[in-house]
Amino acid sequence: QVQLVESGGGLVQAGDSLRLSCAASGRTYAMGWFRQAPGKEREFVASLIRGGGSTYYANSVKGRFTISSDNAKNTVYLQMNSLNPEDTAVYYCAAARTGWTRPIYRYQYDYWGQGTQVTVSS
Repeated sequence: QVQLVESGGGLVQAGDSLRLSCAASGRTYAMGWFRQAPGKEREFVASLIRGGGSTYYANSVKGRFTISSDNAKNTVYLQMNSLNPEDTAVYYCAAARTGWTRPIYRYQYDYWGQGTQVTVSS
């Protein structure tokens, strides 16, 4: 069982930056970030394959968000720049045990964090 602990959410203004962190208690193959806005489905944001593998981004965040990892700390980060009100959501960290080729779907993930709120005001 892997536990994920997220941090870094908050209230910011449009154009600001924010960095989310997700600390994992065990080894995983891939880690990702998803988000869920009120009344909407949880959607994919970004993911990476541990150990220097590929990264993947949703079109809506490409060029603004960056996912990275610190293997020594077993932590994954999501650097979010140029935030806009449409980015407002609860952001969830997720971890996958299986070696998926493109870990961008919810069903591919085995463990989930509790979520952290990101609110972007206009």
